Parts: sequence; C-alpha cells; structure tokens
Amino acid sequence: MIGLDTSVVLRLLVWEPVEQAERARTFLDELFEAGEQAAVSDLVASEVYFALQYHYNVPKAEALKALRRLFDSGEFVATGEAAEVLRMKNLASANPGFVDRLIHRGYFGNDVSMATFEKKASRLEGVRVL
Repeated sequence: MIGLDTSVVLRLLVWEPVEQAERARTFLDELFEAGEQAAVSDLVASEVYFALQYHYNVPKAEALKALRRLFDSGEFVATGEAAEVLRMKNLASANPGFVDRLIHRGYFGNDVSMATFEKKASRLEGVRVL
C-alpha cells in the first residue's frame, strides 16, 4: 500500500496541471496493475477539502462530494475515519463540520475525549467545551 500526498490527490481531482495529473493517473494505473493499493489519510483528506475550497473555489458541498466519490470509487483506501465521516447525511451544512467531526472521530475511536472552544461541538459525544 502506498499513501498519497495531498498534491497527488488534488491533481487527480482537479486535473491541473494536466501533465502532473496524467503522471498521477499513470502512477495509480501501474500501482493497481502491480496489485497494490493507494491510501489516503485523514490529514490528506482534510487538506484536499480545504484546498478545493480555497485554491480552486469549489463549493463546500462539491468538495465533500468529490472526496466521497474518491473513497467510493474503490481505488483508494482510507487509513483513518474520513470515508466514514463523509457518509454522514447533510455534512455540507452540519455543525460541527467535516474536519471537526473527523478530529472527534479520531479521538473518540481511541477512547479519548475532546476539549474545544467550539460550542457546536458539544453535540458530539465525549466533547468538553471550555
């Protein structure tokens, strides 16, 4: 299994610059032909989510949809909780949102509670708002 960096995942999603996107696709094709898998971490999923919005002007709902399609394609393995969090209904309008829920799920899955100043996070189990 090979973990992909944010830059590789972004090239595959936005297809810019084209030369790098083509190299990324060729790399994946070769990887799959060799029987290996491509992994995407929670941190990479978070960075891609923000980069799509702030550097490529992709609306939040579309950025979430792109990430969901990435994991649903079967070509990419989530090494953390991103794929599960992305399955949540109405995530684009949820408060707390994708990244906060991803952080919470990472802690909660390891029996670790969470402290935050984000009042909306009090809706999540095991969260202490300071």
